[in-house]
Amino acid sequence: MPRAFTQNLYHTVFSTKRRQEMITSDLEARLYPFIGGIVRDLRGSMIAGNGMPDHVHLLIRYPADLSHADLLRHVKSRSSKWIHETFPELRGFAWQEGYGGFTVSTSAAPAVEAYITGQKEHHKTQDFKNEFLALLRRHGVEYDEAEVFD
Repeated sequence: MPRAFTQNLYHTVFSTKRRQEMITSDLEARLYPFIGGIVRDLRGSMIAGNGMPDHVHLLIRYPADLSHADLLRHVKSRSSKWIHETFPELRGFAWQEGYGGFTVSTSAAPAVEAYITGQKEHHKTQDFKNEFLALLRRHGVEYDEAEVFD
């Protein structure tokens, strides 16, 4: 075959530094379209993006020659730079260093998209810490809880 034929879907979750509630409604309205542009620039597409004032969830389709780590490095660094330039009052904004990442099958993509779209409703009953730990358990990711949150 002359090239790779893949379907890479990735659900990623990451928070603001120290989980500070810095994603205001004004920022949020522009943040997800901006992140979508970063992903398009990387030859991918953002299927869903949503979150809360302290964290984001993204469902992304990305090309075979782009690693998860490079994808997130671009999204986080470029969006952080844009936030600093566009919202000077958020000069202290930063993303947490780490992230959660989960591959998604095509058949599960609609359910993950609905889950991301429903973040505001979901967080009426569950905080970010419990949500993130539940995602790690659901996906069989080994972790030491003492190392997940600082």
